[in-house]
Order: sequence, then structure tokens, then C-alpha cells
Amino acid sequence: MKSSLLEICYLIGSVTFIIGMKMMGNAKTARRGNLIGAFGMTIAILGTIFLVKHTEVVNGFETNIEIPGLIYGLIAGAIALGTIIGWMTAKKVQMTKMPELVSMFNGMGGACAALIGLMEYEHNPGSTGALVAIIAGMVIGSISFSGSIIAYLKLNGTMNKPIRLPAYNIINTAVMIGVVAFASWMVYATSATGGSLWSTGTDGHAVISEGATMMLYLLFAAALVYGVLFAIPIGGADMPVVISLLNSFTGLAAAFGGFLYDNYVMLTGGILVGSAGTLLTLEMCKAMNRPLSNVIFGAFGGGGATAAAGDDTKGSIKDVSVSDLAVMMNYSKKVVIVPGYGLAVAQAQHVIHELEMILEERGVEVKYAIHPVAGRMPGHMNVLLAESNVAYEKLVEMDDINPEFEQTDVVLIVGANDVVNPAAKTDPSSPIYGMPILEVDRAKNVIVNKRSMNAGYAGIDNLLFYDPKCSMFFGDAKKALTELVAELKTME
Repeated sequence: MKSSLLEICYLIGSVTFIIGMKMMGNAKTARRGNLIGAFGMTIAILGTIFLVKHTEVVNGFETNIEIPGLIYGLIAGAIALGTIIGWMTAKKVQMTKMPELVSMFNGMGGACAALIGLMEYEHNPGSTGALVAIIAGMVIGSISFSGSIIAYLKLNGTMNKPIRLPAYNIINTAVMIGVVAFASWMVYATSATGGSLWSTGTDGHAVISEGATMMLYLLFAAALVYGVLFAIPIGGADMPVVISLLNSFTGLAAAFGGFLYDNYVMLTGGILVGSAGTLLTLEMCKAMNRPLSNVIFGAFGGGGATAAAGDDTKGSIKDVSVSDLAVMMNYSKKVVIVPGYGLAVAQAQHVIHELEMILEERGVEVKYAIHPVAGRMPGHMNVLLAESNVAYEKLVEMDDINPEFEQTDVVLIVGANDVVNPAAKTDPSSPIYGMPILEVDRAKNVIVNKRSMNAGYAGIDNLLFYDPKCSMFFGDAKKALTELVAELKTME
């Protein structure tokens, strides 16, 4: 009876995961999809705690084990503590800090997979299939954990520059090969085929040797080191790709845990996260027109030399007053807004939605141009604008909006930089050359709202600022847009 109920719980969990992920593909249904997935996870956790049979072999016979009530109390306390910490953290986090939170949470998932491997290794000597799942899950989870922590430190500014060791690619590749070889040997030496790290005890049970545990922890440490080496040289502009890739690692590690425990919901969830993370990683690489190997080994985006504002070799810049901008937008037929990380930093999403509504009341068509890698994580701008109730239909992807710029009267860029830089099309020496961008320079007028002339996250100068059609609208996004909205209201 318990076995059947457990299978039903796992089936419910698996189905809700799939439905929830499907619904999260649309901003209108994303919140509901998240709740459906959480409901399925709750059912799966409760089923695992109360319905899984715990047995051991005594004198050749399998007998049930009664779990002390204290253990259930400790489990409930741990779940309650984790729920409170996660809930409070998620409620308090600012939208600009969301990528850091995603990195941290992803790292915790990797750590859990690594801990499973550390605990289960000594219980499965001689079982080749189980050892493959244990070692693979531990290594991948460890890499995801340490890599995600480095990503977190980079995103919050603690590590604001990439670190490049001499012959870094050679060192990184050598460590990776070493970790894979070490892990393969650990499986072989503890399996029925190799057997050098285990033996049969006096009671007939398989036991690992004294040195096996030490070797396991050495492998764990090596995987952590590789995770650090993997993420530490990668620059800020590539962080969205790295976060997505590390997320897929965590999903893969969880899937190995599903194989180990014969847990279908764990397997389903891991496969979904792993495959979705991998597909998203490849899509973002495609959007940047760069192979994944270049992202991992190129270390682009670490703050290279930038030209000083007003460099004569590029031309001069001009700014626009709030009153002139209000007149320009008030009498436009079509306005496209390009949101970027600066919009999130200033928490100006609600003001920009108010600007949109005012313009539409006056017959102006307003759309938002979304670049696939804008912000600090995949979908950052979509989430930010959904928070202020911007209609999902007004968020237009890069490939669809680019042909419309020639018929656009005003493009208002708020806090975006690298995703609108014409150097990607015109300067073969630029690190971003070949990356598809929002072709805002084709519009009749381009307005860039920035606090200063500092370079963007990729650390390179933006040639758009020197375009004769471009004007700078300096100031904090929230303050500047509030003044613009106020000026438009006086023109009623």
C-alpha cells in the first residue's frame, strides 16, 4: 500500500514539475507555474519522508527498520529552518540582487548533491552502477557549488575582475582531465571489477578500506578546486551564460541522485533542470554569436581598456534636456524602450510603465526591446518589467524588433549598454564583434539614459554614444524618468 502511494506521490511531483516549467515560459502564468511546481515538490518530500520503507539485511533476511520519532523531528526542524531562511531571503531580495540569489540557491543544490555522494559512497562498495551515480553526482555537484559561489561573488562585486593564471587554459584542462581520471579510478577501485578499495567483512558484508574515505575527500576537494578554476577567469559579461550552465550542472547532479535512490521525481526534476539549463546556455551563446568553448575559455568581459568620454577619435557627445525629450516623445508615433541593468539598479520599472501609459494615452505606440542576454541573468528584464505589470505582448525579442527600428521615432535606452553597441557590427577588433545586438542606431532618434559615461559590464566603450542621432539623458534612471513623466503631464 505504501509503495503504491509513494509512486502516486512521485507521479504527481513529476507531472507538476513539467506543467510548472511549461507555465514559467510565459510571464502571465509564471507565478502560477512556480506554485504548481512547489506543490508537487511538497507532495514528493512528504511521500519520501513517510512512505519510503527502510530496511536492512540481518542474517541474510531483509527486515524493516523503525525510524525513531526524534529523526522525524530533526527532519521537520531542518525543513522548517530552511523554509524560513529561503522565504525571508526571497522576500527581501531586491531585483538587482536576484542573479546573486539564483547563484547562491543553485550552489546550495550542488552542495546537496555533493553531500549525498559523500554519505552514500561507503554504503555501496562493489556496486558499479551505484558508484557511477554517487561519484558523478558528487563531482558535478561540487563543481556547481564552488563555481556558483564564485559567480555569486562576481555578481555582488566582491570579485569584480577576472583572474587569469599563466597558461590558464592548459591548467584548467589538465585539472579537468585529472578530476575525471581520479573519479573513474575511484569507481573502478571500489567496484566489483577492481576492488582494491573494498573487501568482504567477517559478517559477509562489503566494506571499504581505510584509505578509501580519504581518497573520496581528496576527490571532493579536487572537484571544488576545478569549480573555482572554471568560474574565476570568466568576466562579467558572460555571467548569465555561466549561471545557466552551472544550473544545468546542478540538475545533472540531482538526476544522478535519482538514479541512485531509484527516485523518479528526483530523476525527473534533475533532467528538467539539466536539459533546460543546457538549452538556455546554448541559446544565449547563439544570441551572443559565440561558441560555448569561447565563453568558458575566452574570459571575455573583465573590464578591458575603455576610451575616455569625448575621445576625439570617436567624435563628440551631446545631451538632451528633459523638456526637449518630453516634446520629442509627446509628438512621436512610435517609441521603443530598451531596458537594461541600470533600470533594475534604480528600481525604475514602475516609473517607466507610467511613462508608457502616458504615451499610449496620447496615441503613441510603445514597445520594449528585449535582448536575450540583457541584465545579469537569463530573463532578467522580462521579470523586472512583469513586476510593474507591463503587458507581456509589449516585450519584443531582438530578432522581431530589429526590423522595426527604421520606423521608430524615438528609442529610449535605460541602463543598457553592451547590447546596443554598434562595435559588435563595425569593429572587428572589439571583443563583442559578431554578437547580435539591438540595432537601435537605425531609429530616427536615440536617447540613452545613463548616470555617467562609464563603460558597461563588458568593460568596453560604446560607439553609439558618438552617433549624431544619439543624445545622452544623464541621471539616475528613476529620478530622470520621474522628471520626464512630470514634464509630459504638463503638456496635457
